[in-house]
Amino acid sequence: MKKALVIGIDDYAAQPLSGCVADANAIANLLRVNGDGSPNFSVKVLVSADQPINTDVLSESIFELFQGDADTAVLFFAGHGIIVPETNAGYIVSQNGSRGAWGMTLADILNLAAKAHPRVRSTVIILDSCHSGYAGEIQSINDSNFAGIGNGVTILTACHREGHADEINGHGIFTQMLIDGLSGGCSDICGRITPAALYAHIDQTLGSWDQRPMYKANVQSFITLRQVSPKVPLETLRKLKDYFPDPAYHFPLDPTFEPERDNVPLEIMSITPIATNVSIFKELQACNRHGLIVPVEAEHMYYAAINSKSCRLTALGAHFRNLANLGRL
Repeated sequence: MKKALVIGIDDYAAQPLSGCVADANAIANLLRVNGDGSPNFSVKVLVSADQPINTDVLSESIFELFQGDADTAVLFFAGHGIIVPETNAGYIVSQNGSRGAWGMTLADILNLAAKAHPRVRSTVIILDSCHSGYAGEIQSINDSNFAGIGNGVTILTACHREGHADEINGHGIFTQMLIDGLSGGCSDICGRITPAALYAHIDQTLGSWDQRPMYKANVQSFITLRQVSPKVPLETLRKLKDYFPDPAYHFPLDPTFEPERDNVPLEIMSITPIATNVSIFKELQACNRHGLIVPVEAEHMYYAAINSKSCRLTALGAHFRNLANLGRL
C-alpha cells in the first residue's frame, strides 16, 4: 500500500501565492499512476482552490496520513513556511495561520513519521516552502521531544533553513524541476525514480547562486516513487549474462552486425548483414548509449562492427549483468 497527501495553498490573506495549487495538482497527477498508466499511490489532495485549509484541516490530514499500515507514505506541501525566532520552531503555514497558531511544526510532522515506523515502512516528506531545510535539525541536545529524522524517513526540501522558495511561470522553481524528474527526467536504467535521484536532478539544475535544495535521510534502502519506461528494455538487460559469459568478456563484432553500408570500404560492401546479428547489435547499441557497454579499440560501436573489433561491459554494465545473473531484473 502506498499513500500520499498532497497540499497546496495559494490563498493566504496577507501574502498570497500563485503556484502552489498548480504544483500540488501536478504532483498528485504524477504520483497517482506510473508511466505506463498502472496504479501507483493512493493520493489525497488538499488545495486552497477547493476548500479552506485551516490549521485544524492541515494537522488532522497529516495525522491521518500516518495512521494504519503502508509501504510508503508521501507528504508534499507547497505554501508558506516560517521559523519563529522566539521558539526556534519551524512551521508549514496553514491558510489561517497567524502568530501563536501558524500551522503545524516541522518537529511534529517528523515525530509522527518516526512513531509510524515500522507500520509505515518508508516516509518521504517533500516541502516547497521557505525555510523548509530546517526540517530534521535537532533544536537542542537536551530536547527529548525531537528525535531528528526517524527510521525510514527521507526529507527533500526546496531550500536550506535560511532560504526562500521562489516561484516562476506559475510553479515553484523547486517543484517545476520535481515535476520534470518525476516525469522521467531522473529515472535510472530500469525506469525507477527515487528521492535521491530527484535531489540530484534538482541540485544539478540549480546554480550555486540559486536557492539550494536539501536532502536528508535515515534509510537502509532507496524506495521508488514512480516507475517509467526503462531506458534499456529489461529483456535486453537480462540478456547481458548471455552476451557476456563473464564480466571481462569481449563480445566479438564483425560487419554482419551492422546493417548500414554507406561510406564503408569496398571489401565490406559485399558482406551481407545477418538479421540475428543486427538484432543483437541494436540491443548492444542501446546499452552503449546508456553507459553499460563500450567499444574496444574503436571510437563508436559502428566502427567496432565494421572493423571486426569487439565491445565490453563497463562497471555499470557488469553490475546489471550480475543482477541479471541473480534473477533480480
